[in-house]
Amino acid sequence: MKIKRNTPNQLILSSTPWFIGISLIFFTLAFVAAGMFLIMLGGWAILFGLIFGLGGGVMGVSAFNDFVERVQVILDRNKNSILIRRKSVFSYDVVEHRLTNLSHAEVETTYSRSKKGPSTLYRPVLILKEGMSAGRHPIVEAFSSGSGAHRLVDAVNDWLPARKVDSASQSA
Repeated sequence: MKIKRNTPNQLILSSTPWFIGISLIFFTLAFVAAGMFLIMLGGWAILFGLIFGLGGGVMGVSAFNDFVERVQVILDRNKNSILIRRKSVFSYDVVEHRLTNLSHAEVETTYSRSKKGPSTLYRPVLILKEGMSAGRHPIVEAFSSGSGAHRLVDAVNDWLPARKVDSASQSA
């Protein structure tokens, strides 16, 4: 996830998983192309070609829909809102919260075991202190390694105390 805009009035965090999306497109096209090749051979290969092409195509599109999700978080001081937008191939979801209910952001931690040994995974969450949405709200659903979650949490927490300068209250 990247910081797209950081102004006193607006903080925009955005994530578009290009690498995963392009990889899944190539995966899908490879299965569909192999299926078409088998169909062109004729005979019994037609049945295998249909199964291979349709099965690979359906699995590829399904995986693309599940794993390729654009996430955008907009913290807007002027509108007093937090928008969390999630968009995939077949769905679009927007969750809105009041910015005044946002206490701070934190990093959630989990642990994963593998053959290489245990590893620590992180994800950023927004902590809403009051209102109907009070509680923990993950910015992204998946946990990941690296410093990205910490960087986003620091950006949100640094942005929160910033105050807009009211030009009407200034005197010449």
